[in-house]
Amino acid sequence: MAIKQYNPVTPSLRGMTTQDFDGITSKKPLKSLTLIKKGPVGRNNQGRITTRHRGGGAKRYYRLLNFKMAGELSGVIEQIEYDPNRSARIARVKDTQDNYHYILAAKGMKPGNKFSVGEEVAIEVGNRLPLKSIPTGTQIHAIELQPGRGAQMVRSAGGSAQLIAKDENSAQVRLPSGEVRMVHINCMATIGVIGNEQHQNVKIGKAGRKRHMGFRPTVRGIAMNAADHPMGGGDGGAHGLGRNPKSPWGQPTLGYKTRSRRKPSKHIIRTRHQGKRR
Repeated sequence: MAIKQYNPVTPSLRGMTTQDFDGITSKKPLKSLTLIKKGPVGRNNQGRITTRHRGGGAKRYYRLLNFKMAGELSGVIEQIEYDPNRSARIARVKDTQDNYHYILAAKGMKPGNKFSVGEEVAIEVGNRLPLKSIPTGTQIHAIELQPGRGAQMVRSAGGSAQLIAKDENSAQVRLPSGEVRMVHINCMATIGVIGNEQHQNVKIGKAGRKRHMGFRPTVRGIAMNAADHPMGGGDGGAHGLGRNPKSPWGQPTLGYKTRSRRKPSKHIIRTRHQGKRR
């Protein structure tokens, strides 16, 4: 995938780039695998706003991806499609029972490619196997945390993890963050790197484009009055110096740690902070 630039006929187009959609072979999603998606209003199941500055945006349909593929299954990749709900592309698979599935499209995946799931399938891009059947050093994605629960790790565009070691009951996987984590040997994973790897290099370019994505304007706390925000106020001096950044309700933010130090996970062998020092 390449990044396309616009002819700068307006100031906003000068810094705007977009994705190259040449790899997409179908613009119409499968109706049986789509649902109407309510707009991103940032509310929880009680109707309370839990994420501010969300709302509006373009209408989307949610694609139902099959993250729980297991057992013995084979099929053919029919289409590569765009998914507005995720950074990665998705692939439409038709199995031998004439059932359709949506899966994450790996880099290099094209219509007509064969797709297989099982313990003894070939080690090829797009195939899904348990970790015990994957050779050490292989690039993988869509990894399960618990057998049968479905893929939970490494699902965004350009992402891949590496299987670095295996023993009787567990495997060691190096995640994109640098964290090394133990995963059960029977957990499933897909071979290869997720496609659309240039997604992170796209420049939004203008505020209106962000509104189309469902994000509303945000005002900085230091630009507010003292009555409206803990970081507001001041006589035109140095804003924020000597004060830890906080939310409007006084909650520490920008580095607030949520993982308990008293109860570290026994599955994490090397943290992502240690991994960055390599």
